[in-house]
Amino acid sequence: MRALIVSDLHSNAEALRAVMSRVRRKRIDEIVCLGDFVGYGAEPNQVLDVMRNIHGKKLYIRGNHDRVAAGLDEAESFNPPARQAALWTRGRLSGPNRHFLRGLPQGPRLHEGVMLCHGSPYDEDEYVFTEHHAAQILALYDAPVILYGHTHLPVVFSIDAHRQVSGVAVRDEKTYRLNRESRYLINPGSVGQPRDRNPAASFAVFDSKRFTVQFFRVAYDIEKTQNAIVKAGLPRILADRLTYGT
Repeated sequence: MRALIVSDLHSNAEALRAVMSRVRRKRIDEIVCLGDFVGYGAEPNQVLDVMRNIHGKKLYIRGNHDRVAAGLDEAESFNPPARQAALWTRGRLSGPNRHFLRGLPQGPRLHEGVMLCHGSPYDEDEYVFTEHHAAQILALYDAPVILYGHTHLPVVFSIDAHRQVSGVAVRDEKTYRLNRESRYLINPGSVGQPRDRNPAASFAVFDSKRFTVQFFRVAYDIEKTQNAIVKAGLPRILADRLTYGT
């Protein structure tokens, strides 16, 4: 499997277009999305139309913002700007896109030994930031690779044959050659709303044959995305934070 791994698109059509343009000439067998297709941004239908209509094999799971926008939750745990954007999205989805969101499976989802989840494998709303938390998850699940999103931070956690857990935040573009005697918890970062102080869209390509994961960053038209958010009447903070990747 050579898979394009994306997560946390958050209704950012410009960022998604930039990602798809970057990988156009790469050999990709399938596309994996780890949830949060929508939320925060002002272009949910544009993003969902692209993701629904991509040709080839697709492996998608839902995120917490997808759940709310689909009407499956009322976002009581969301902060006010996030809740406003999620409910705004709910009221503007096309019929096919609403049906698509409602039908997304909840993680975890297993595929060829790889586990897909949004937050943690046991809670799609749970953030995984630390080595201690990663160690708990890697002790509970024996999948060689767990792919997750939700934090918007590209990172690789690993546990080796001696049960030593380590984690590394991924800066810029980098390729990791994984060890088959270790197990991994990997986050590709966010396409639509990076939060590692790098405003460029973040994604990864996982190659199960070579056992590598390659991280990419791609610039996109942030100002156009911000203008769409402001024009839609969404909270200004959702536009401003894109400038700084926070």
